[in-house]
Amino acid sequence: MRPPQGLGIGPPQLVMLARWPAPGRCKSRLVPGVGTGRAAAIQARLTRHGLAAAAEARRAMAAAGGDGRPGAGLRLVLATSGLGPGAAGRWGRRLGVDRVVDQGPGSLGLRMQRQMGRGWREGAAAVVLIGSDLPELAADDLLAAFRALEHHALVLGPAGDGGYWLIGRRRATPQVFSGIEWGSDRVLEQTLQLARKAGLSTALLAERHDLDRPADLDRWR
Repeated sequence: MRPPQGLGIGPPQLVMLARWPAPGRCKSRLVPGVGTGRAAAIQARLTRHGLAAAAEARRAMAAAGGDGRPGAGLRLVLATSGLGPGAAGRWGRRLGVDRVVDQGPGSLGLRMQRQMGRGWREGAAAVVLIGSDLPELAADDLLAAFRALEHHALVLGPAGDGGYWLIGRRRATPQVFSGIEWGSDRVLEQTLQLARKAGLSTALLAERHDLDRPADLDRWR
């Protein structure tokens, strides 16, 4: 089966954006409640959990067989922040990802757009981005995202705080990261507005909750 016109033909990419889990260098909003050491340990555990879900989703896709759909032959990419290329590569090998790249500087929107653009330049059939702070994440969530991209240009996973925990695209344009109030409770709303203006067919996944602040821990204790 040939991919729809305008799509890449290479393996799709699932990209996790993650900070190096070192005390004092990650989860700053969590630190006041738990301290730097525990915050870093939580970051490390959440990163492993997210990539385990991604690996499970990839195995399920491989078992189903590649048939040209977005999701077949999935590549796992870790986009890192907070450490150099050598250490990032070693971290990625320990975590079992296919590739490690640097997030680069700038706002969250700029860093996500950079990863989307890199994936499309490499010919990916679809690019899905997630963060590393999703204790609820399951392989089925990721499978649902790639299934949605068979019929929609954009997929979003709404977060309980008004943002989103996943974004997936299958076309390089138009832009959906500009003019967003990052960190506010309007991120999802503003992104949907941009998508509507651009005429992008959009699918919404189930709502999930990030683990960012001490109060968020109450849900998981």
